[in-house]
Amino acid sequence: MIPMIAALAICWVLPVLLLIMQQQSQAAKAEALEEVSKRLRKKLVMRRPVVGGNWKCNPADPAKLEGLIANVNACSSSGCDIYICPSPLHVALVQGKLRNGAKVAPQNCNFSGCGAYTGEMAVDQMVAMGIEWCLIGHSERRGEFGLPTPGESPKLLATKLKYILDKGLKCVFCIGEPLSVRKQGISAVLSTCADQLVDILPYLDPDKVVIAYEPVWSIGTGVTASPAQAQETHAGIRAYIGQQTSDDVASRIRIQYGGSANAKNAGALSACPDVDGFLVGSASLKPEFSEIIDAVAKAKAFSML
Repeated sequence: MIPMIAALAICWVLPVLLLIMQQQSQAAKAEALEEVSKRLRKKLVMRRPVVGGNWKCNPADPAKLEGLIANVNACSSSGCDIYICPSPLHVALVQGKLRNGAKVAPQNCNFSGCGAYTGEMAVDQMVAMGIEWCLIGHSERRGEFGLPTPGESPKLLATKLKYILDKGLKCVFCIGEPLSVRKQGISAVLSTCADQLVDILPYLDPDKVVIAYEPVWSIGTGVTASPAQAQETHAGIRAYIGQQTSDDVASRIRIQYGGSANAKNAGALSACPDVDGFLVGSASLKPEFSEIIDAVAKAKAFSML
């Protein structure tokens, strides 16, 4: 009888003890990140804002590219870096036609050079075309499509990032969490982001890498993270990078917000100190793209003085 009672006690008590230990561990991690975040907030660092336009698999008719290119050329890059991600078939049709310093950034790349890699886009080809930026790690490449094929893993993306940098290009590296993780709270969100960043920590050169934080639950849904949510998450990501690398890297690296960013919410989000710009989806296909750029350039102008 006694052994049975003891066994039952273990079955009930052990999970409770494990839960308490887990909560204590999460609290300790959160406290450590907050200490780094406080230290970073004391550093006055100028980060030039950066806005990207992800055209995804649009437009269907290449004849519409002329109008989209005109929209980008109408934007001012005096207070903001700009890049555009055309669909793979349209990259060569856009490259060389942006007149205001905006850059073309393909939406993906391979992890090696040219050769027998059917269906891939080689970084070496990008270099030869004069392309200076590349975007990788978007949630739609990590598995958001739900296709019966594996999503791109953090290790694969780290391999790609290293290859991009070794070839002299700059990179926009996307991270973000699904709704199921967001519902668990900020600790779960930052844990997911850390899992997506841990393999690229050795390659985080602030002069060559931009982090694009995109909450998957807000991409294309019209639901945007509140400024408070965006700031809390960006600050947490920056603190994690500082904790794992250095204060210098963390304070200088630019972290964009992506997820239904548009002209209406750009001003409020730009006011967040750790939001350094936007990766814009559908709104980058509209004239309001210039309004988003103007909003972040105006909000961050004081830090560029």
